[in-house]
Amino acid sequence: MADFAAYGGLFLAAFLAATLLPLQSEAALAALLLGDRYPAAALLAVASIGNTLGAVVNWGLGRAVEHFRHRRWFPVGEPALARAQGWYRRFGRWSLLLAWAPFIGDPLTVAAGVMRERFVVFVLLVATAKTGRYIVVAAIAQQWL
Repeated sequence: MADFAAYGGLFLAAFLAATLLPLQSEAALAALLLGDRYPAAALLAVASIGNTLGAVVNWGLGRAVEHFRHRRWFPVGEPALARAQGWYRRFGRWSLLLAWAPFIGDPLTVAAGVMRERFVVFVLLVATAKTGRYIVVAAIAQQWL
């Protein structure tokens, strides 16, 4: 049961960190890695899948942006969305490799939906970026072991 709680909690933290709530899933991943109880590869997979699926929610919101953009709960304000769309127009789909970055990553994933990026391309680029970030976090945490 403790294993389910650890993996489930990490998945939830990673998922929510990529969507509406300003959470830091890297701290949860690092804490579990430092506990040295769970395989690093399994933790990386759970965090990466959760964070990527959270970004998919943003992509879906972007696809429906005209219907939701003025709702209070919408995760990205007008200025951030406009800035992200500018990045997306300038750098195209490759800007999704910055989906891991604080402050600009979530708006970029919404902008990808607004700009009608193909789902498969979106998932591949975002998963690459988010997994890469977690690999760096894991490497740093491993230095403390």
